[in-house]
Amino acid sequence: MKSVESNTSAELKQCCANLYESDFAKLLLGDSFHPGGLKLTERLGQLLKLGKDSHVLDVASGRGSSALFVAEKFGCTVIGLDYGRQNVDMANAAAADRGVSSCVRFEHADAEQLPFPDASFDAVICECAFCTFPDKAKAAYEFARVLRNSGRVGISDLTRSTDLPKELGSLLAWISCIADAQPVQKYLEWLSSAGLAPRTTESQDKALQEMVRQVQAKLLGAEVMVGLKKIDLAGIDFTSAKQMASTALQIVQQGRLGYVLITAEKPQ
Repeated sequence: MKSVESNTSAELKQCCANLYESDFAKLLLGDSFHPGGLKLTERLGQLLKLGKDSHVLDVASGRGSSALFVAEKFGCTVIGLDYGRQNVDMANAAAADRGVSSCVRFEHADAEQLPFPDASFDAVICECAFCTFPDKAKAAYEFARVLRNSGRVGISDLTRSTDLPKELGSLLAWISCIADAQPVQKYLEWLSSAGLAPRTTESQDKALQEMVRQVQAKLLGAEVMVGLKKIDLAGIDFTSAKQMASTALQIVQQGRLGYVLITAEKPQ
């Protein structure tokens, strides 16, 4: 599998969108495509102090699970953005099915070019996706731009304490939020450079370790099902995927790869 250096920014974004729209991603990750699932989404909402008057933007919202949960749990209004058009369609259909279309909607957009005026939101959420954005500084600037004064941004993402093994530099690893995981301080620097004041950081490494173990088990199950012709996952390289998951688990256990919740505030 080729490295990320041979892909353009647009190709990386489209590859991410294609994978997260796939049945393979749904099979491995379930409805919430990030460690900790909706439990950590709820924690992020608490840190952001969301309430019924909050107008929230969920960037890289996928199939809408987090946005729908936040709207129902905290009573706020949510707009979800995703680069994958199929994800957007599925998320809007889910909102309609649950009868919450009046307070939750989904749009196709790029995190580095948010289609909203300045000071449009009270909070911005981005779960396990920020490290996949090719221009992270631009994404952080866009988050800050659309926030109102005293508004807050909350991100959850993978972190690393050292350089990662070369096998975690593949396109598959990038799409899986591993290849470009950054030290916590780097995320804080991007947010600060965008004019945001960091407020909280919470380590959630155990959630990442649990998710990697679950992915390993599901990969084995999926491979068996494909072999028995029970499901069709054409084009999936199970050998590479299993090796990447095994390596990821090792470095998580070594403390070299982790997961963090970060919040920052836009000053008055």
